[in-house]
Amino acid sequence: MRPSLDRRAAPLAAMDDRALIRQTIRTVPDWPTPGVQFRDITPLLQNPKVFRVLIDQFVHRYFDQRPGAVAGLDARGFIIGSVLAYELNIGFIPIRKKGKLPYATVAESYELEYGSATVEMHTDAVQPGDRVLLIDDLIATGGTMMAGKRLLERLGAVVIEGAAIVDLPELGGAAKLRASGLQLFTLVSFEGH
Repeated sequence: MRPSLDRRAAPLAAMDDRALIRQTIRTVPDWPTPGVQFRDITPLLQNPKVFRVLIDQFVHRYFDQRPGAVAGLDARGFIIGSVLAYELNIGFIPIRKKGKLPYATVAESYELEYGSATVEMHTDAVQPGDRVLLIDDLIATGGTMMAGKRLLERLGAVVIEGAAIVDLPELGGAAKLRASGLQLFTLVSFEGH
């Protein structure tokens, strides 16, 4: 049986649910490089109860906003975004790493914590005026989400919000994204790299 989308119960449950989500995220020290505290979301996905709680947080947020599609960033944004799109009964748009999409694409390069990269999206993924939610697992420097936002906007979509499970505020990504005009929603934040 699926849980109710009764919005009256959501605010109180959200506080407890966010604590559960935060405590379930695993911290892996010194990965991928010394000094980095990697925030691993895979335990959220492995526990069916916590995975349901996680997805329901986003469903409650976006149910009434009714975006036309969810765009997920490669690769963990695919996991959350595709399930969220299914729950909201809307389409899913993959924004992939360069060279992974088979049809005509647009590309955007960006800087990462550890170098640079390029993401692509099919040219027919959105139509001008489409309202799209952009989602990933984590905001660090904000480069990936900013690249996704630029791709969507180049094709005429309206990015209604950027969403992620985790914000790492010390890396400045969320502040940079907000300064660009992107509204953000994250469930938890962790201080430190």
